[in-house]
Amino acid sequence: MNKVYNIKRLLPVVARGMVLLIFLFLLLINPTIADDNNNVSGDNTLISGGYTSSSSTTYESGSDSNSTSTTTNTTNSKSYPNVSTASAPPSSSGIDVCHLGSSLGLQSSVFGFSSSSSVIDENCVRIKLARELATVHQMKVAGIAVLCQDPIVFKAMMSAGTPCPFEGKIGTKAQRLWDKYFDLRPDVIEHKEREEIKAKVKALENQNNRAR
Repeated sequence: MNKVYNIKRLLPVVARGMVLLIFLFLLLINPTIADDNNNVSGDNTLISGGYTSSSSTTYESGSDSNSTSTTTNTTNSKSYPNVSTASAPPSSSGIDVCHLGSSLGLQSSVFGFSSSSSVIDENCVRIKLARELATVHQMKVAGIAVLCQDPIVFKAMMSAGTPCPFEGKIGTKAQRLWDKYFDLRPDVIEHKEREEIKAKVKALENQNNRAR
């Protein structure tokens, strides 16, 4: 259950990481200027001038005077539109909520991106349900049963000698039922591993006792 819960919490983080990588890749692509006068993504090239004048004067004495002047002016200018600052929308509202919010925002001179997401905290939900049952409705056993759905709480209760309720049974009766239907335990995997270790240690002790 904890592994599934951790995977659910990691999925939004992985998705935002992939979006960030795509955004950085797009920023590395530069537009190619192919002509002298173009307009691509706010890149303006202005060519002005190219003025040519010539004059010729002939004097009566038979001498000629020729003059030629050429003027070319070229101006290159680049302008980018103003982009508003990226801001992530709120992912949860209120104070007493069980949503874990996360947000991501990226901003450059030409592009902005923002996103947000939320994940439900299952432990928070259990605590609120248990508190509601125990304090408001005075059903403490039901509240403990809700908390015992968590493997950590269940194992702590068993270690303390106060087993979690089992279908209305408490105390030693609940312990016998949990031992009988151990596959229904929230910590069944860890429980089997502990039982295997106990069996190995007990077999080793019996072997040492027979050797004596």
